[in-house]
Amino acid sequence: MAVPFVLALVQIALHLTLGLGYGIFRDELYYWDCSNHLAWGYVDHPPVSIAVLAAWKAVFGDSMLSMRILPALAGGALIWMTARLAARLGGGSFARALAAVIAFATPSYLGITGYYSMNSFELLFWAALAFVVLDVLEHGRRRDWVLLGLCVGVGTLNKISVLLAAAAAGVVILAATRLRVLRGPGPYLAVAIAALIVAPHVVWQVQNDWPTREFMENAQRFKMTAQGPLGFLKGLLLEMGPLMAPWLVAGLVGLFAAPVLRRGRPLAWMTLLSLAVLAFSRSKPYYAVAAFPPVIAGLSVLIENATERRLRWARVLPVAAALGDLALAAPFAIPMLPVPSFIAYERALGMRPPSEERRDRGELPQFLADRFGWPELAAQVASAVRSLPSEERARCLIVADNYGEAAAINYYGRRYGLPRAVSQHNNYYLWGYGARTPMAYVIVGDSRESLERAFIEVREVARTSAPHAMPDETGVPIWICRRLEIPLDEAWRRGKHYI
Repeated sequence: MAVPFVLALVQIALHLTLGLGYGIFRDELYYWDCSNHLAWGYVDHPPVSIAVLAAWKAVFGDSMLSMRILPALAGGALIWMTARLAARLGGGSFARALAAVIAFATPSYLGITGYYSMNSFELLFWAALAFVVLDVLEHGRRRDWVLLGLCVGVGTLNKISVLLAAAAAGVVILAATRLRVLRGPGPYLAVAIAALIVAPHVVWQVQNDWPTREFMENAQRFKMTAQGPLGFLKGLLLEMGPLMAPWLVAGLVGLFAAPVLRRGRPLAWMTLLSLAVLAFSRSKPYYAVAAFPPVIAGLSVLIENATERRLRWARVLPVAAALGDLALAAPFAIPMLPVPSFIAYERALGMRPPSEERRDRGELPQFLADRFGWPELAAQVASAVRSLPSEERARCLIVADNYGEAAAINYYGRRYGLPRAVSQHNNYYLWGYGARTPMAYVIVGDSRESLERAFIEVREVARTSAPHAMPDETGVPIWICRRLEIPLDEAWRRGKHYI
């Protein structure tokens, strides 16, 4: 397993050196702020990744480098697990090495594990579930069912989409055993363990009127672009690497049809069922990449067996395809190029990643653009607060339009001694605006017309300037407002938006 181990170390090193080239990603800032408010749930994600980050930063701090270590380690672990899965499917040393190379070079895996979020850990839970399903089908021991329940329960508390993998696994297990498995205690034990683990999060959802359901419905209706099944599959193949796409299709077919991969057929069905559900719902293509480690492992075993006695030279072809994807897509996945160089590179390729949200596009893809402008925003808000008379400064409320702005002000505003910024977006709405009655409001975003319907005094004091940020995060007005005409509680409720 030398090759997987070395490639894991190389990827970790890439993330912790070249991956620090721009700034902290919007979602990372939000996760950081969530970790200051530990709970059993959040509007747009479950609690595990937040609790892990809270524990991590308590020991190692909350610098960008510190927050990037855990996802980088997850990326390295995924490479190793994919190689181990190839071995589990009967692969030898070449299959393990090839699986590691493909996982290492997959653009989406490289991007997802380059910043802190629940997504990097989700990859590990889907891969672990593949191992556990094989154990359940091949051995069916009590410990296998316990591990299945633990994997589904903790995985769901990390990201709800693990339930899709769990449902696919359940269908596959029932079909493979022709329902005989229901005669024993194993399935009920696994369900009970998973339900017990997830129960506190469900209680939190009930107590807060199911905010995640509202968030998902709004995202489907107003945020995500409609791509259709073909558009989804096209985006997915780009996420996995355009040069590797035909190879991965062959790997999925091989899991179904090749005798040498017979033991991996349940994993093929799990992958196919998951892809079908995601393709026919309004989902982002990257949601499906977690289902592909078994396909990568199966492809690697298939190639090893097909070239074992002859055509050994052909083994270089999938390696070349994987490394070709890495060479092409690495600047899109890791912020390794200066912005002018990246823009020139993108134009030379004539390739721009498709937009998955209804937001205007700038010169950089959203994945990179959302790392710019946040320190400058905090500095401008600090300037607005300093311009207030001392009495108002002590009782001002900073209100941001969205979670990225609020989190950035709270993270970078510490150097200016700013009070906590609030927002009515996602979980900031649940955290509220505090106990004190404000004398003045520093508001980021919104329009003059909207604010003048709520405040008697409205004055624009600045506009953000971040040339490389998303278009909707540059030129954003910063207002000082006074004398709110409606009760603050009512204004807060009106402004709630889960999306």
